[in-house]
Amino acid sequence: MSVYKTINAVQADLARSGIGKDSTNTFDNYKFRGIDAVYNALAPLLAKHGLCILPRMLSRTVDERTSQKGGALFYVTVEAEFDFVCAEDGSKHTIRTFGEAMDRGDKATNKAMSAAYKYAAFQAFAIPTEGDNDADASTHEVAVKSNKPAARAPVIPVAKGSMEALDEKRRSFLLNTADYVKERFEANDVIAAHDAVYEITDDLELMALSTLIPSHIRTAIRKHHEAQKVPA
Repeated sequence: MSVYKTINAVQADLARSGIGKDSTNTFDNYKFRGIDAVYNALAPLLAKHGLCILPRMLSRTVDERTSQKGGALFYVTVEAEFDFVCAEDGSKHTIRTFGEAMDRGDKATNKAMSAAYKYAAFQAFAIPTEGDNDADASTHEVAVKSNKPAARAPVIPVAKGSMEALDEKRRSFLLNTADYVKERFEANDVIAAHDAVYEITDDLELMALSTLIPSHIRTAIRKHHEAQKVPA
């Protein structure tokens, strides 16, 4: 079963070199690595050690939703298996994972498959990640209530209990939107992240969405909003 030796060999190389965060989000000086960084780091190591990663999509679900502005938004989930195959003796180990993504056009399935691959690789090779998976990793800022009307902004301060005030369908929609915003931001696609937030026009839902997005992403989207001088 040489497959485990080859997986370990790739792990050993990654432990020495890692996957560099060479890209920077200029709005918030945020270092990141997306799916392209994973491909670029893994491709030479897989070839060097004779390990193949072969994908197999088991299922796909798509849900067409209507944005607050009336446009179509496609939410896709794929269940995938990845065969890690040793080229030397054909031995293999299979990993099953899921990928989720949203898109306004025809890219939701592609994004979901990329997400499934990326996290299968993260887990199989123990690649260090940085994200918002720990409750202690983010701090939410609570705004002081004021009688003065506030200017409209794409991400507004967090309101306690805003998620609980929504029905189950809207909570699910906002959870999916928040995942999409974080995924697009990690891929340095601030415009798509900004547009996804801007699809939310209801004040209560906008406050609820703010509880789901890390503060550094909210800051970057707000800076992008100000730089574009989009009417509030």
